[in-house]
Parts: sequence; C-alpha cells; structure tokens
Amino acid sequence: MSETDKGRRVLVIGGGIGGLAAALALARQGIRVQLLEQAPEIQEIGAGIQLAANAFNALDALGVGEAARSRAVFTDYLSLRDALDAKEIAHVDVSEPYRARFGNPYAVIHRADIHLSILEAVKDHPLIQFRTNTQVCTLDQDANGVTVTDQHGERYSADAVIGCDGVKSAIRNALIGDAHRVTGHVVYRAVVDVENMPKDLQINAPVVWAGPHCHLVHYPLRGGRQYNLVVTFHSREKEEWGVREGSKQEVLSYFEGIHPLPHQMLDRPTSWKRWATADRDPVERWSDGRATVLGDAAHPMTQYLAQGACQALEDAVTLGAAVAATDGDFEAAFKLYESVRIPRTARVLYSAREMGRIYHAKGVERLVRNSLWVDRTQEQFYDALAWLHGWRAEDCLDGAVQG
Repeated sequence: MSETDKGRRVLVIGGGIGGLAAALALARQGIRVQLLEQAPEIQEIGAGIQLAANAFNALDALGVGEAARSRAVFTDYLSLRDALDAKEIAHVDVSEPYRARFGNPYAVIHRADIHLSILEAVKDHPLIQFRTNTQVCTLDQDANGVTVTDQHGERYSADAVIGCDGVKSAIRNALIGDAHRVTGHVVYRAVVDVENMPKDLQINAPVVWAGPHCHLVHYPLRGGRQYNLVVTFHSREKEEWGVREGSKQEVLSYFEGIHPLPHQMLDRPTSWKRWATADRDPVERWSDGRATVLGDAAHPMTQYLAQGACQALEDAVTLGAAVAATDGDFEAAFKLYESVRIPRTARVLYSAREMGRIYHAKGVERLVRNSLWVDRTQEQFYDALAWLHGWRAEDCLDGAVQG
C-alpha cells in the first residue's frame, strides 16, 4: 500500500456483481470501501449467465477465479441453431482448443453462484464495510471529496464514489443525466430441474435457437442438476424497463410455428421472471471529478453476446489498475479508466445489438444468416472472437489516453 492510499475511502454504490468486484479491486490495494446497497440483503436475482475466457481472466485478477470455477459448468461447445427447421448454423468448440487459444475456459454459472464467489472474498476483506436498505438519491462533490445522500436524508462522504447501481443509476443520472433506451425486447428467464428437462435437450452447451423476432437459449447449471432457460421476443406492447412475474401464455403466443424440438421447453418452467430490457447509447465520458460509473450504470447492453457481467468484471479490474497507475489520484484514475473502457464497451454494446438482429432474422435475411458461417474453421471462429474473449488483465490499460 502506498502512502497515497493510506486513509483513502471510496463509496461503492450497488452490491451486484460489478459493485462487489469494484470494491474488491480497490480494497486489494489498501483502499477502504463502504458499499451501499438499496436492497435488504446483498444478493443476486436471476438465473444463469455465461462466462467467457475474459471473465475468468478478470476473476483471477481479483483472486476469486478458483471459487467461481468450483461452481461453474464447463461447456463443450456453443451452438446456434435455426428455430424453424432445427438445423445447426454455427458450432464453436469451447473445450481444450478454446482454452489453449484464450488461456481460460468457457463456462456457465448461476448468477447467484458467481455473485457468491465474489461476495465471500468481499466479506472476508477487513477494508470493506456494507450498509443495506440504503438507496442513494443524490451526489455532491467538491475539491475535498464526494457526498451522497440516501432516501432518509443520511449523508455519506468519501474521497471518491463509484456508481454500480444499474440501468436506473442515481450516480449516472447525477453525472450524465441521459435516458435509457427501452429496446422493446422482452426476456423471460427460468430454471428447470434436470428431471423436468427434455432428454434430447440435456446438452452440455449453451444452445441458441434463432427464430423470427424471437430466440430461445438453454444450458446446464449447478453440475447439470438444473437447466437455465431463456426466451426473448419482440414485444407487441409498449414496454417500460423492469422485472416482474411472467406468464406462460404470453411466452407461447410468441413462439407459434417454431420447431417441436425447442418448443417443448416452453412447457417446462413452473414460473418465469419477465425482463423488459433496456440499454443506453454510448457516451464520451462516464466520470466527473471524483465520481464515475461501472457495469450497467456505465454501459447497459442487451444480452445477445452474453457479455454484461463479463464487461462489469473487466471494468472493475481496469478501474483498480487505473487507481494503482495514478497513485491514488482518483480524478486522474477515472479519466484513465474511461479512456480504455468506453471504446471497448461501446464496441461490445453495438455488437450485441447487431447480434440481436442476426438472431431474430426472418425471410431472406434468415437465409443470409444461415449461410454466414458455412465452412468456417474453429480457428476462424477463435480469430473472430479474439478481440472479445482474448482480453487480459495485464494488458487492461493498453491504449489508454492520459491527459
């Protein structure tokens, strides 16, 4: 710990994956962190997520890679199939050849399990304190530091603040004030016990079934004892961002005409969670003075590249590296951090939007999509993925612009 870091304190707003990772990245450098979470407990909702090699590289840099590996399912391949005729469109081997290329595995994990893998390390760290039931509403800062105010009017002060408080971020609103963009795409998620999963779909791989204006995804969780099911469709309704209980009848109404093989999954869940999704157009700055944002507060994106949590983990590692590189000068660190993270996450966000269009192609566009990867070798797939899955913590500040 440098002299600069002694006595330094940072507020981290939000106890999701990104917030925990940011707190850990800073505390590992000797910086005291107070984490404020609006929910009654520090926990995750949701179902499964995918972790590419770049996520494991970030987890290793945070010291929690082995904990995450112990709870993950390592998949054999990625498969993209046509939901109308059930034919495979693309197949990417993510077993040993993928690991040899990128230095880490491709895996799937329950969101609560990856959250817990970081939370354990955070709880064990003496420099991190928690406060729950605390919804941050306002942000003020001056030359001496930052102050946030919660829903009860209580104030919390520190040298800097990092907003990890999601799409509806209060810190983002104070710094930038832009509106989120409701996509009109609705995502239903459910977890099904293996006994209730169709035998012919018990596959050790994330499988995407791409249909007209819709798609389905499934993959195993928790040692294959459960399966994650995700369905996405273009809503007929005017949507507002949010989460609520879902309806099987609504799901079935959007998936008429797809092949019986994937269609059989739709009857299996006993309950669904319904997400009306949103993202934001990229902006040229995330930071102002000693305040910045991270994860969904910085770059909320659609799920089509399965990179939301992965990018939040990259953010946290890069933020920690930037603070170290500037010897604890938070204003300089945040400028350094955003100079590398904004271009990268914008590329991911735009690519995710385009992948959503590809998944949901219909008519002639569907025929074009189905021909895109014919005869592509595994090395060619890896070459195409290298910019994304090949991220490494040791290079995370490469290309940084220092003012």
